[in-house]
Amino acid sequence: MSEVKKIATRESYGNALAECGAEYENLVVLDADLASATKTGVFKKAFPERHIDCGIAECNMVGIAAGLATTGKIPFVSSFAMFAAGRAFEQIRNSVAYPRLNVKIGATHAGISVGEDGATHQCNEDIALMRAVPGMVVVCPSDDVEARAAVRAAIEYEGPVYLRFGRLAVPVINDNPDYKFELGKGVTLREGKDVTIVSTGLCVSESLEAAKLLEADGIQAKVINIHTIKPLDEELVVAAAKKTGKVVTVEEHSVIGGLGSAVCDALCAKYPAPVLKIGVNDVFGESGPAVELIKKYGLDGKSIYEKVKAFVQK
Repeated sequence: MSEVKKIATRESYGNALAECGAEYENLVVLDADLASATKTGVFKKAFPERHIDCGIAECNMVGIAAGLATTGKIPFVSSFAMFAAGRAFEQIRNSVAYPRLNVKIGATHAGISVGEDGATHQCNEDIALMRAVPGMVVVCPSDDVEARAAVRAAIEYEGPVYLRFGRLAVPVINDNPDYKFELGKGVTLREGKDVTIVSTGLCVSESLEAAKLLEADGIQAKVINIHTIKPLDEELVVAAAKKTGKVVTVEEHSVIGGLGSAVCDALCAKYPAPVLKIGVNDVFGESGPAVELIKKYGLDGKSIYEKVKAFVQK
């Protein structure tokens, strides 16, 4: 049996920018002294005249991007999620979203899978922050295929977009000819009648693994990949809740304000149903190997399986 291909979505981000740079002459990339880590160095190598290193000055970087957007450029600002969503929040809100400028935020190293960098760099609050910004589109791709498609979709979309990428290499699960990426539309990866698992980012592949384990116990889990958290595909989520009765959300993010909260908002308004939110439970992360942290915080396939099984049997 061949080994599953793995690649970090931050790698996909850099590669996609370089690919799209040849097609879009108005595409420019800004970075905050982290081009080797965010992988925008790939774009810099191909188009050095369109790559701007703003230094360790994220707030200024967003302001520069806002100015570039007013001239017809499509600027991507790039940094770790902690700095992009956290440090530069005011500039994103007031300089980009308020005037609805065409700026894209490429936030890498999100979630606890940042690993050894520890709690200060493990941003588990960025989705909540960006969801709250009026008019902001929030995307969290699950693998290489989806990340590349998300970058292209962001370029084609007129308005601010927040793209969330990870440091850890994750399995490629969307490498099939039928895959189609559309902003605001979820993807059903597996059918089931007993429970719906709604997942995003690196947790999608882990949720598929959990569904396989559940099947061995006679529990059929429907698995939905929500790459666009805002706007949420409410129609798909509500239809799944009507079919299976119970819903579980899984995310490498705080259970407060992220995918789980978005799903609960939709179901509360349109079809109240029991929901279990799996994520980071109102705590900070810690330093350690990424894979071990994912297990400790209950985001690996086996942990998801155990929690979903108990929820279904309750």
